[in-house]
Amino acid sequence: MHDSAVFLIEFGAIILGLGLLGRLAGRLRFSPIPLYLLAGLAFGKGGLYPLGTSEEFVAIGAEIGVVLLLLMLGLEYTASDLVSNLRTQYRAGLVDAALNALPGAAMALLLGWGPVAAVVLAGVTWISSSGVIAKVLGDLGRLGNRETPVILSILVLEDLSMAVYLPIITALLAGVGLAAGSLTLAVALGAAGLVLLIAVRYGRHISRFVSSDDPEKLLLVVLGLTLLVAGIAQKLQVSAAVGAFLVGIALSGEVAEGAHLLLAPLRDLFAAVFFVFFGLHTDPSSIPPVLLPALALAAVTALTKIATGYWAAKRAGISARGRWRAGGTLVARGEFSIVIAGLAVTAGIEPSLGPLATAYVLILVILGPLTARYTEPVARRLTRRSASPEPAPADRPVPLPAQGTAVEDQDTVGRA
Repeated sequence: MHDSAVFLIEFGAIILGLGLLGRLAGRLRFSPIPLYLLAGLAFGKGGLYPLGTSEEFVAIGAEIGVVLLLLMLGLEYTASDLVSNLRTQYRAGLVDAALNALPGAAMALLLGWGPVAAVVLAGVTWISSSGVIAKVLGDLGRLGNRETPVILSILVLEDLSMAVYLPIITALLAGVGLAAGSLTLAVALGAAGLVLLIAVRYGRHISRFVSSDDPEKLLLVVLGLTLLVAGIAQKLQVSAAVGAFLVGIALSGEVAEGAHLLLAPLRDLFAAVFFVFFGLHTDPSSIPPVLLPALALAAVTALTKIATGYWAAKRAGISARGRWRAGGTLVARGEFSIVIAGLAVTAGIEPSLGPLATAYVLILVILGPLTARYTEPVARRLTRRSASPEPAPADRPVPLPAQGTAVEDQDTVGRA
């Protein structure tokens, strides 16, 4: 009875604290992710007040949070949208992976962490935060900009890549052999391909089967189906997150919209618990030794993300201002970087990887909204300074621009 009371007090205090932190972040127009991570650091190992009886429940809630994050991500896209993005934007996805995954892998190898940690850290630095970026685009009124579809295409390709990447690191972290790892990857790719095929051809029938006019029944069916598939996927060593993502893709139309509306509060609750759980397992005293590598990695990968967005927008015919905006918007890292690092922390492959990932995400989740807002004006000023003509001689008039010359790019299509 005493343990039950302590559990309710601790868990109630966690939820209340997260709500207050989220409200503070909303007032500051800021992502709450760094505040959730800091809360976990404060109440974890080496923190101000380590939790006791509620930690096991928080761990289960964190697993549900990862599943719901990937399910909601899958609900955002239809199978036909994903296939279309793969066909038209795969080059941007390859450039994104090369520019942003390699610095993470190189840093892990330089620190002497070995090849498995290198693959994990490559994923941490590769994947941008869809949640933070979507909020930033809305806050800045850029949903109608011409560069926004380019940004979303890169995010979609990153999300699709998770279906391949997660089984790979799951097999590596489990320490299975080459044959077993290849089998795991083959099963994951086969399952993803099969789900996409079924979703394209029979998505309406699946949605009709799941559909219900009663919100309670729809919530129970979708949530139960997701947890069931996620559990089966994890049993096959494919990754519960991939299973949840594929369930989201298979649902479409009114069912997807209704499920998204019903599950959004649950996603927000358990995702917040997940970030706290990750912080709980990171000793604050372990962050200062890895702070310099985290800062260096953040600086390099911020620049590589800007380069990625600039190149992709240029290839799509976007003006220079839109290219800089696209690059600056992609800088933020967040939920999926922590998901990837969390798998490694659970497996215990490298004690310093968790603290480095925490510091890295804290830096870029704060820097990301700033680069989204200021990369374009800063680049424009620097470009103007570097391109400014030398003063004309005193006896010659300064030539005026020809009539009809455009002064500034018009690269928006009706801001939302």
